[in-house]
Parts: sequence; structure tokens; C-alpha cells
Amino acid sequence: MERIILMVIRCFFQLPYWLYKIFSYCNIDKYDEPTRYAMLHRLTTVANRKGRVKIMCYGLSNLPKENGYIMYSNHQGMFDALILLETHEKPFATVSKREVENIFFLKQIFHILQSKFIDREDVRQSMKIMMEVTKEVKEGRNYLIFPEGTRSRNKNQIQEFKGGSFKCAMNAKCPIVPVAIIDSYKAFDTHSVSKLTVQIHYLEPLYYEDYQGMKSGEIADIVSSRIKNIIEEYETA
Repeated sequence: MERIILMVIRCFFQLPYWLYKIFSYCNIDKYDEPTRYAMLHRLTTVANRKGRVKIMCYGLSNLPKENGYIMYSNHQGMFDALILLETHEKPFATVSKREVENIFFLKQIFHILQSKFIDREDVRQSMKIMMEVTKEVKEGRNYLIFPEGTRSRNKNQIQEFKGGSFKCAMNAKCPIVPVAIIDSYKAFDTHSVSKLTVQIHYLEPLYYEDYQGMKSGEIADIVSSRIKNIIEEYETA
């Protein structure tokens, strides 16, 4: 929370303009997706710098050249999205839990990204959303999914990846990009505004030929294992 306050204070004179831009770009009929995303990319980069956070990004060359892939990342907190928005240059949308859909400011960001929301208590609604994601990925949109379902409360340790979250990738037969996020929890979940370095690793993707015939749980285990390996290498270095 302290770092969020720091960001607000250090961006105080820019905030009115940023809010104007964000609310203006919510008009998705006026601004196309690349334009909307480029605006968020620029603002996020400045906000992270004002928050004294340096992001070390690895593996951008692993991202598929063609759009229409899904990134699966471990989840440590709200700052995860800011890491992705700064480092991932191509537009993507998120699949998030419905509980965050109407939070002020986040609501506008999600709208600009054209993100989707899942009601975890409504199986039918969840299936409908995943079918929509499948359709859009086939059409060339990129998505980010946190397969843990909720953020980890145990620092860099990850929780079990839910196999069901991989069904849309399997149905779309699209590339699956594992993403490892390290130390993101320190940004907003510790009482510090000291300079901070966090890491994001875009790992080698699994193409349809790599996971064809596998069950969703098996794919989840592979993606989870690859992310764990990166985190373990970092913590034992």
C-alpha cells in the first residue's frame, strides 16, 4: 500500500491527464486495440519507475511471432499486471475473477483491455467465458490467465495450477506461454518504498504439437513445473 501512495504522490501532477486519457480510451469504438494498449503500456512504464520498481525482463524472444496465444503465469498480487503491461508490447486481455470487475480505476483498465470475468461459483458462466476466450484466441487475440485461480500468499511459492484453465488453449489449439513472476509481492504487499527489482520470465512456449493428446491436468503440471524451476534457480543463486 505504501508504494501505491508513493506512486500517486510522485505522479500527482500527471494524474489528471492520465485519468482523462484512461476514461477517454474506454471508448473502444473510437480507439482500436493497439492504440488503447500502447497508451496503457506508456503510462504503466512511467508509474512503475515513479514507484521505484525496476523490472528485469527475460525471454521476450520466446513469445510467438503470430498473435493468438495464451500466457499462463503464477500470481503474486496486483503488481503482476503492471509487470505484464510494461514488458509485453503486444495487446493482451486478461481472464479475471468477477470480484475485481467493478473496482474503480481497475474497472476502466479492464475495459480498455476488453478483459473477461469468471464467476467461480457459476460453472455455466465460467464455461461460457472460456468458450468466448477460445473463439477470440482463434481470431488472433492474446490472453493472460492465472491458473492458480487466486494470488499466492506465500511469497514466491506457487499454488496448484488448475487444469480447467487450460481447456480454452486446448480447444483453440494455440501456443501456451508459461510466465514466471518473481518478487512481485514485494511491491504492494510489504511495507516498503525502497528501490525494488522484480523479474518476469517469458518461457519457451508449448505449441499444439507439444501437448496434443494430453489431459488438461498434465499440461498444468508441465507449465507449473517450468515456472517452479525458474523460481528455484533464482532462490538458490
